[in-house]
Amino acid sequence: MTIPGPVESVEPVVRTSGGAVRGRREDGLSVFRGIPFAQPPVGEARFAAPRRARPWDGVRDAYAFGPPPPQDLGAAGTAGPADAPGGDDWLTVNVWTPDPDPAARRPVMVWIHGGAYKLGHSGSPAYDARRIAADGDLVVVTLNYRVGMEGFAHIEGAPANRGLLDQVAALVWVQDNIAAFGGDPGRVTLFGESAGAGSVASLLAMPRAAGLFHRAVAQSVPGTFFSPELAADLGGALAAEVGLSPTVADLSDLAPGALVEAGQLLAPKMPGNVARWGQAAPTVTPYAPVVDGEILPVTPWQALASGAARGVELMTGHNRDENRLFTAMAGRLGEIGEDRASAALRLYAPKGETSYRAAFPGASANDLYERVQTDWLFAMPSLHLAEAHLAGGGRAHVYELTWSAPAFGGALGACHALDVPLLFGTFQADLALLQFGGAEPSEEALALSARFRAAWTAFARTGDPGWPAYDTERRPVQVLDTEPAVAPYPEETSRRLWEGHAFTPLPLVGPTA
Repeated sequence: MTIPGPVESVEPVVRTSGGAVRGRREDGLSVFRGIPFAQPPVGEARFAAPRRARPWDGVRDAYAFGPPPPQDLGAAGTAGPADAPGGDDWLTVNVWTPDPDPAARRPVMVWIHGGAYKLGHSGSPAYDARRIAADGDLVVVTLNYRVGMEGFAHIEGAPANRGLLDQVAALVWVQDNIAAFGGDPGRVTLFGESAGAGSVASLLAMPRAAGLFHRAVAQSVPGTFFSPELAADLGGALAAEVGLSPTVADLSDLAPGALVEAGQLLAPKMPGNVARWGQAAPTVTPYAPVVDGEILPVTPWQALASGAARGVELMTGHNRDENRLFTAMAGRLGEIGEDRASAALRLYAPKGETSYRAAFPGASANDLYERVQTDWLFAMPSLHLAEAHLAGGGRAHVYELTWSAPAFGGALGACHALDVPLLFGTFQADLALLQFGGAEPSEEALALSARFRAAWTAFARTGDPGWPAYDTERRPVQVLDTEPAVAPYPEETSRRLWEGHAFTPLPLVGPTA
């Protein structure tokens, strides 16, 4: 959990639509934690769309983050970090503001965390927003949403995409309340990474989210969106792990931890089911937004190309070596051989295995494996999101992070999630401990971190992060490295391989078991 900074003597009180909340002054900011934006999604509300939080009397202390939603932490457990608060009030927001003065009307940034749609929470020390709020002189909101089976599994009798509906409810709360914290509800910028970026992309495509935000930053957008058929089959497989059917009636009385365990039991079985679940199988993640035709009518790429969000300014990008994080976490960094590389190329290369081998002559099996998975999962979905937005009449700025994480002698490269500690300045939290090896950040890292915050907050303030908007002729991209520069999109070889590719919902490939 985040260790609060020095507490100043005057505790700010703000009146919200649910009641008054008391925060703390820390490091020159007013900070409010754990404010409910919806009722606890338990009991009759379990697996339902979020319901507006019940009001309270008196002044509620907003000193501590709300409890994390039930999530998959692997060997670490199922209920959340050991020092996280308990309880079922999972749907809360946190606010950092220079001054809770309604007349201030500062820009607002709303962070949506990542975590493969199965873990993560806004109280993580990686998402301590004090530096962004202070450096940018703006208001920052972070939020919890249901993950895993609670938020994303297909369950008969429950709405699809419950985690996304939670995010919409949090954005409604922002519209209703952020002015009281000194924010401008007419200048709201979403930003998110990985599954958080997939959520941002989804919200751009969701009619229910229209008008709730005005700019969006999508960092490493995953291309994994499920078809209803795939989601239903995975939902059935998840429920079968606990001997039940994927229905509200069967699952509603089961303890949340048992549902988390279902995901943990199914995940290691997924890679052996490529014939059934196709490209989704090796991800070992049975959750993703579902293109259900109602809550999420079409994929983000199709929605943006049709002009669904043309009035929203977009910034999107990715890291050069996204997949290396996962190879390192599997203990196979730099050790991928021909068999695994060929399997990945056959599964993911849009024009077949030989296309990648011809395009990258002399590349090792390990490098081809990393390249095609980086391209399929994050790089090309992010670039194509910008291009779809342009096709629909919108404006987009694109970046690529090419600065290498210092751990492992730089072998991680510009891996997945490296942008998070650089943006937040949180170098001793979560994955940053792996990426930075637990060492203090260098002056070079600190300088790049400051550039990240300056660009992100400038975009939130003006719509201009400091480099030209993307176009499909010159393709200008901000390359973020020791010496940042604007250059034509660096991954031109990959871009050509994926030109014309449509990111459609992942299908159910084979018959059910």
